[in-house]
Amino acid sequence: MQIGLKLYGVIILVFVLISFRVEGQTRTPVVADSITRMPLPGASLFDCKGHVAGVCNANGRMPYISQASYPVTIRCLGFKEKTVTREIMDTIFLQENLTELPEVVVETKQHKILHLLGYVREYSTLTTYTDTVFLFREKMVDYMLTPDDKTRFRGWARPRVLKSKSYYRFTDTEGMDSVSNECNYHFSWSDWIGIASVSQLPPALGKTEYGTDTLCGKYSPTEIWIKNRDRVTINVNVLADTLSRKWVPNLAAFFKDYFDFDNFRVRFNYDNVIKDRISPMELTGYSFNIESEGRGRDMFRFNRPDEPFFVSTYAEVYIIDKEYITLKEAKQWVGAKFNTEEIEIYEPTEAPELQPSILALIERVEGVNPEEIRLKLTPDHRLAEGKFVRRNFGHRVLQLLKDLTGITAVRAHRNMNNHWKDFKKEQIQKNNRQHEEK
Repeated sequence: MQIGLKLYGVIILVFVLISFRVEGQTRTPVVADSITRMPLPGASLFDCKGHVAGVCNANGRMPYISQASYPVTIRCLGFKEKTVTREIMDTIFLQENLTELPEVVVETKQHKILHLLGYVREYSTLTTYTDTVFLFREKMVDYMLTPDDKTRFRGWARPRVLKSKSYYRFTDTEGMDSVSNECNYHFSWSDWIGIASVSQLPPALGKTEYGTDTLCGKYSPTEIWIKNRDRVTINVNVLADTLSRKWVPNLAAFFKDYFDFDNFRVRFNYDNVIKDRISPMELTGYSFNIESEGRGRDMFRFNRPDEPFFVSTYAEVYIIDKEYITLKEAKQWVGAKFNTEEIEIYEPTEAPELQPSILALIERVEGVNPEEIRLKLTPDHRLAEGKFVRRNFGHRVLQLLKDLTGITAVRAHRNMNNHWKDFKKEQIQKNNRQHEEK
């Protein structure tokens, strides 16, 4: 009996030691503010290749990342990024990165439309079982916000693109890759996340200078409010509660049965908050991290038509200027035609430097000569209308009438669709044969 008890005690001790060892190996650091010591939920992690590797949970704790992914860069909007070589500490502190925007003066009551200019930096990935498309993009965007629903002008809370630069890298299962500044697959989520409307602060933060308040959803925290004097940060887990969708109203149609979001977090930063509410006027920037299975419906797949695909987007939006304008001026902005060649992309000073892997991608894309590539391509005659035929004056008049009535355009569109269907069918059959051979 004593031998049995001793053996049982030894077994328990071994299990305890193993559990402590496993916990020590898997326990990850917490990312926190260096001044307030408060955790930073939603902080994003980038691996050594510049890809998004994960997001800190509601307690600011990092997810597990393999040692092969280090050094890891930790980034949180409103703080200076930090690179760590390995998990050697319990807490990783980030220093606050102050954002100074010019003072906005309202000249008259007629200046009631708020116009904001922003800089967007995004990292998106489209992945299938066989292929991967990575996108790094920079954009200049603007927003036009009305004070209420009574104004006879709708404006827009989603980012309107004024200038954009895209850098794609295409990789297959064998590690072969190519780069380009164009892609036929629109899979980014960054065009859908806009500026939230006016919202009241939680009562617990109304009369305090420092504090935090957590609003819980059905299964997990859905909103984490952090107040640091006149600065307010809101971390939203959109999937935790249906009420959290108010922060992303433009995506209401995507929360359907055919869409499966694995992660959906948004972070808003506000400054100079002097009342018990936050509004777009105090917004200095926002970031979001979205992971989903699928992106859009009936999207053309890389290989087999039944192959699933996965999409992730991490983006940071910096508000770099804002002003109140009149309704007349706002309408002129709507109809304005922009020359994208004359518009520059202005990178704010608080934006962190790009990772070496992203700089290498930019250099590769900008080193591509599209004209040289096109000259080397053999044209596909199936996509052409046919041989050139000399026409007389009557034929030219008839062609002009067809152009005016749209008959030519309809026929050309029908021919193009037929040729595209043939090409798509051949491509799918070819990929299926290659898949079966492998």
